[in-house]
Amino acid sequence: MMDSIPRLESEAIGVNKNLLQRFRKWMSLQATSLLFEKGWLFYIVGFLLGRAIILSVVSPFAVAFLATIWFIHKDKAAKVMLAVLAGSLSFSLVHGVFITLAMIVFVFLAGIFKHAKKQQLYIPLFVFFSTVAPRLFIYSATGQLSSYEWMLLVVEGVLGTVLVLIFMQSIPLLSPNRYKPTLKNEEIVCMIILLASILTGTIGWEFYDASVEQILSRYFVLILAFVGGAAIGSTVGVVAGLILSLANVANLYQMSLLAFSGLLGGLLKEGNKIGVSIGLLVGTFLVGIYVDAGTIVPSLIETSVAILFFILTPASWFKKLSRYIPGTEEHTNEQEQYLQKVRNVTAKRVEQFSDVFEALSKSFTSSEEFKEEDIQDRRETDYFLSQVTEKTCQTCFMKDRCWEQQFDKTYSLMENLKDDLVEGKEPSNKSIREFENHCVKSKRVIDVMKEEISSFEANKKLKKQVHESKRFVADQLQGVSEVMEDFANEILKERQHHEKQEMQIIHTLKHMGIDLEKLDIYQLDKGNIDIEMTLSFYDYHGEGAKIIAPVLSDILNEMVIVKQEEVSPFPNGYCYLAFGSAKEYVIDTGIANAAKGGGLISGDSYTTIELGAGKYAMAISDGMGNGQRASEESKETLRLLQQILQTGIPERVAIKSINSILALRTTDEMFATLDLAVINMHNAFVRFLKIGSTPSFIKRGDEMIKVEASNLPMGIIQEFDVDIVGEQLKSEDILIMMSDGIFDGPKHIENTDVWLKRKIREMKTDDPQEIADLLLEEVIRTRSGSIEDDMTVVAAKIVKNTPQWASIPTYSEKAQ
Repeated sequence: MMDSIPRLESEAIGVNKNLLQRFRKWMSLQATSLLFEKGWLFYIVGFLLGRAIILSVVSPFAVAFLATIWFIHKDKAAKVMLAVLAGSLSFSLVHGVFITLAMIVFVFLAGIFKHAKKQQLYIPLFVFFSTVAPRLFIYSATGQLSSYEWMLLVVEGVLGTVLVLIFMQSIPLLSPNRYKPTLKNEEIVCMIILLASILTGTIGWEFYDASVEQILSRYFVLILAFVGGAAIGSTVGVVAGLILSLANVANLYQMSLLAFSGLLGGLLKEGNKIGVSIGLLVGTFLVGIYVDAGTIVPSLIETSVAILFFILTPASWFKKLSRYIPGTEEHTNEQEQYLQKVRNVTAKRVEQFSDVFEALSKSFTSSEEFKEEDIQDRRETDYFLSQVTEKTCQTCFMKDRCWEQQFDKTYSLMENLKDDLVEGKEPSNKSIREFENHCVKSKRVIDVMKEEISSFEANKKLKKQVHESKRFVADQLQGVSEVMEDFANEILKERQHHEKQEMQIIHTLKHMGIDLEKLDIYQLDKGNIDIEMTLSFYDYHGEGAKIIAPVLSDILNEMVIVKQEEVSPFPNGYCYLAFGSAKEYVIDTGIANAAKGGGLISGDSYTTIELGAGKYAMAISDGMGNGQRASEESKETLRLLQQILQTGIPERVAIKSINSILALRTTDEMFATLDLAVINMHNAFVRFLKIGSTPSFIKRGDEMIKVEASNLPMGIIQEFDVDIVGEQLKSEDILIMMSDGIFDGPKHIENTDVWLKRKIREMKTDDPQEIADLLLEEVIRTRSGSIEDDMTVVAAKIVKNTPQWASIPTYSEKAQ
């Protein structure tokens, strides 16, 4: 019984909280409906702007506001006119007459041009005439206009024209359903001018010697200084103070008070509401002493009331307002959510495209591919024999005996004849005698079969080509699908949370006296570290590579280097540093080549490609023959290879794709060899893809390792399997690749293999460029300086990467 009492109390508290939340939500909906949907906010603003006057007689606000409502919310224009009229009459009768005449003129002009296009261009002109004409009439009724009255008349018209442009930007921002994610600086200033204009309508209202306009102006300065900081706070103070001082010249000092208070409050916003409030109090006290000590007490009362309203303002209002002010945390979060949404949508679309390409790949993989080969052969044989019998047996009087009574025997005999013809030889005498004993028109049937066999073989070859083309397209589409899927995953890469490492990095850099502003850890996978930092340095001297990277190397137990740095040219400026994993191995290459006969154009082509994910590719292609044609073949092969490999498509698919392209693009015989080595610079594992190329050699000290594979040159046949050979390299290994001009070049050498190994082993240098030059020179020497074929040598040395700076141990309090 006693245990159930607390449970009932907690349930009651939960029910009360739910009821309170529902009541708040209901009140919020009702307030939103009353102010925006029913338009009471516009009516209140219209009433206050109807009272607003500056320079004692100038009132440009009312007509400008009416014009804006006429353009944006025409359905509420009539009620706004009544609110403006009520506000003007509450100030004075003369002012009410002027506002009435101005609104009548505006409605008249707007009604005449209501069907005109681009009314937003005409409305400011209507406001100018609507303001000037009534004022001119009122001044003329009292006598001749003075120069001062003419000046006020023009100023009032120009201010009305400017204000209608400002209000047109401000009024739409008051909608609760606005979709604009942020406010521009111009829009913020326009909103401040609108608020200050509204406050002008409260001039003359007092509460225990405290002016309402001063309380509200200081309240708005507190809010915007708290939300937007010193820049927004001081801007609000300057604009609001200027407009209020124009309304009442005695309040000119209020501009200094509000601007200074907004600046101080913004600077003290880190102290939350208390800090901003102290800023307003200090500003009020200092400016009050400077202007008139007698105004300090009323001013402090106004400030105290404003601070009271500010403290009572719900925190949720500040959060909602902060979403639209650039530079605030809420605005940043809003932008990040928006970018996350865009990123998710983009990744989703890329995944959908990936699925489409995969589906297309499956559709090109015809079901015939999975049928048994003998079934396909049987179907082709049936079609062939049907073509023969249509021209021979259909008109024969023995058709019924052969094809109805002895179908199996007839079919078997004709199939044997077809098989002999397909193999390219004449039917055997035995087959012919058996068929002659069976068929009365055997000679005619054999002649027709010989005629049809060429069409049969051409059709079969065409089907095979179509089938291979489909397989090629299917492989390509599948490769594109995989690349797009990887791209979608890359788009969705988010900032990961690694609290332990993050705290270690922050603590260590702080102990070293490095001012860290921002730290983003995106990935800490082995060999794929991705970290970004924003730091402040008085004078940057390479601390990123000398200090921070070694510290990260010790924390993450992996060699880390600076991938990118953007250094501020000013002292104490912010520097951006991006860190990533250093490659475990580095590669130094050397290349030597010579064209046939010492010419300028070589049929051999070579390239080195820096691929993503820490891979390095070296390739040699040898076009068939020599000269310009061979050079074009080899360069085209390497160009296709580089473009396909850089998309991320696997090497095997890339090679088969290039082969299919070369085989299908033309009927000319354009063949090319390819010798490709892809080295993983994280573990020094190399994959060789040798297509019609010569062997390669790996020099490991005095040991020589031969690498070879047997594949036909690309472009000869469409269907072929790529034989991939893998080898694990070690530090200081030297990889040597060559074209057939080098491998088959030595003259009077019986065993080229042994000769090349011996020459490479005997070289005293381990510089790749020197090895390539010496090997090319040795081969040319064996032919007495004659270059009988294009020659190319590519040598690469694999070296363990040694960091320039040693790791720096992290700071630990336990060690103190």
